[in-house]
Amino acid sequence: MYNRLYLLGVVLISAMFFLPSCDNGDGIEAESSKMPDQVSYNFHIRPILSDNCFACHGPDANKREAGLRLDIAEEAYKALKETPGAHGWVPGKPDESEAYRRLISDDPSIQMPPPESNLKLTDREIRLIEKWIRQGAEYEKHWAFVPPISSKLPEVDDENWPKNEVDFFILAKLEESGLKPNEESDKEALLKRASLDLTGLPPTLEMMDEFLADNSAEAYEKAIDRLLSSPTYGEKMAVYWMDLARFADSHGFQDDSYRSQWPWRDWVIHAFNKNMPYDQFITWQLAGDLLPNATKEQILATGFNRNHKITEEGGVVDEEYRVMYVTDRTNTVGKSLMGITMECAACHDHKYDPISQKEYYSFFSFFNNIKEKGIESSVGGPETYAKRPLMEISNAEVDSILTFINKKDTLDLIVSVMGELDSIRPTYVLDRGVYDRQTVEVQATTPESILSFGPKYEKNRLGLAKWMFNRENPLTARVFVNQIWQEIFGRGIVSTPGDFGMQGALPTHPELLDWLAVDLMENGWNIKRLVRHMVTSATYRQSAVVSKKKLEKDPDNLLLSRAPRHRIKAEFVRDVILASSGLLNPEIGGPSVKPYQPAGLWEGATSGRGILSVYKQDHHEKLYRRGLYNFIKRTVPPPAMIIFDGSNRDQCEVQRPITNTPLQALVMLNDPTVLEASRVLAGKILKESKDSEANIQKAFRMIVCRTPTEQELGILKRYYDGRIQGLNEADAKELLAVGEYPNPPGLDTIQLASLMQVIVSIYNLEETISKT
Repeated sequence: MYNRLYLLGVVLISAMFFLPSCDNGDGIEAESSKMPDQVSYNFHIRPILSDNCFACHGPDANKREAGLRLDIAEEAYKALKETPGAHGWVPGKPDESEAYRRLISDDPSIQMPPPESNLKLTDREIRLIEKWIRQGAEYEKHWAFVPPISSKLPEVDDENWPKNEVDFFILAKLEESGLKPNEESDKEALLKRASLDLTGLPPTLEMMDEFLADNSAEAYEKAIDRLLSSPTYGEKMAVYWMDLARFADSHGFQDDSYRSQWPWRDWVIHAFNKNMPYDQFITWQLAGDLLPNATKEQILATGFNRNHKITEEGGVVDEEYRVMYVTDRTNTVGKSLMGITMECAACHDHKYDPISQKEYYSFFSFFNNIKEKGIESSVGGPETYAKRPLMEISNAEVDSILTFINKKDTLDLIVSVMGELDSIRPTYVLDRGVYDRQTVEVQATTPESILSFGPKYEKNRLGLAKWMFNRENPLTARVFVNQIWQEIFGRGIVSTPGDFGMQGALPTHPELLDWLAVDLMENGWNIKRLVRHMVTSATYRQSAVVSKKKLEKDPDNLLLSRAPRHRIKAEFVRDVILASSGLLNPEIGGPSVKPYQPAGLWEGATSGRGILSVYKQDHHEKLYRRGLYNFIKRTVPPPAMIIFDGSNRDQCEVQRPITNTPLQALVMLNDPTVLEASRVLAGKILKESKDSEANIQKAFRMIVCRTPTEQELGILKRYYDGRIQGLNEADAKELLAVGEYPNPPGLDTIQLASLMQVIVSIYNLEETISKT
């Protein structure tokens, strides 16, 4: 009976609280159909052609019809083979442009797109194409391959709303669309949002009280600066970088034994906390070992490109797997640092972006000269912990030059790093990407369409890093700015952060993206400055309330007329639970840990060999470490993390999905960590006070980070009173028998179990694990 009542209470409370808020009045005008003064091929025409025309008249020669190709200017302008004297586009003359004439035709036999395709251009799209032709039908180089320039801040009607430059770009687009931004969020919600975004942790009661009591004009900025200076900032930022760098604690593949890359993770946390400039942060990771008189720290940073999967299975072909590792590094750098789908050119010329297969293997060459093998040892051998080339770290070095490494209770450290061969390994174009089908030899260089590599750079990874941070490189700053924007606002200005190419999404605010990119470069690639600029904007400070009209006009909040509202990442769900309950172990860095996990998962998915064949749960303070430090075995990743959309780190991931599934609710209702945290928090609160209403209010503030309304408090109090009446001693003891953390002595068992269940219910509120 008590389980049914418990579930009923959770359902009622969860249903009542925190559905997205709506109001009716924001005075939205009808969407403007105003035509742009200057029609852009990149931003106006190409999206129309891509959606409606390129399937038959685009880059795929096998599907191209009528010999007409519309994605390349010279092809689109030339005479058509099947219609003598006709041309796809005739600059300045829509009536003589055969493609346009067919777009506006009512004759089904010549109409384009053909009626059977179920595609049809809108009147506005046709008018855009007509105006573009009249203006010269000019094709443009792809926007992402043109170096960013800092445009003048746009003019806005409401000059009082912007707090910094970001807001002018956002507000200009809102006003153009007939929308108004939301009012600033209340202080409690704003502090929680900023704390989650900058540290991954909820604010403490002390932080909340201090912020609420500070009525100065600088109160918010002061709070932001405190959060940015906290060492937990580096841990929060490191979560995103672990996905991008495909960091894990095992090698992957079937045997999937242990690897000791965690000192590299300690370095990443350290680099973010000391605010290492982004150009240095990346240069060290790409080529720290090639810097003059490279230090141990610089070499350690190159672990970034040794985080890929490594086989330990017998019978594999050494060269096949070595090539696989080089391919992984090539694709990871392309996707994570350049926002380009380089992998599409491994087997043939890129179908959509101007990157040839030869250019792919020329880029591949930068990573092909490492002193490594495809297979080096069997499971359980001494090289299990890292694969050559490797770096050993001594106690003396941790005490002196690598003080950021948390080496407590660990053996000598071995980390896989980058290291060049003494000679140059030749690189060849591989026919269809097959490791042993070498064709022509190539030299290290970069795609010409992005930025010429030129003779001034070394033909190695250090030269590549210098090329990436050339002021004329169009991608590096844009891609990073977009990733940070995605971390703060939930969606990038370019919603495809790993694809800035032709098939990627267009930026919603291209001028803002470029302004931020240029500002980053001109201010020393300062990461904290970039983050601060975003979180102190009026755009960021808006309420998340959404009106019906805004929901209809901008359902995905692309224009940012309100603050985004979405579930936080898997690691931070764990962090919120541990931090709010007081269980969190604040230790920074060190080896990964193995918290509670359902029995038998590892054992059922292993070859039975190696030191990771059996799951050995950690105990004591290790159970309460942040989600960042959860042990990730690639073949059997942490189940709670995966249910909350965590990555198994098989490959570079620059964007996690955001979901809300029944399985996530089951985790929050049954995970031992949630239940233990609820029990521990209940015990701590009861130790201080026996006032049930005050205790519930305190728990609510600690978990949800705001004061509950009278209605909310009343519901929770009635639920608590019902538990007091409904629980017997045996049931209460059963509920409390979860987790290793001891109960405080001297407390009433039924009161403790009742408050525990109320707290479980609060943890299960949508608002608790959402950023609002």
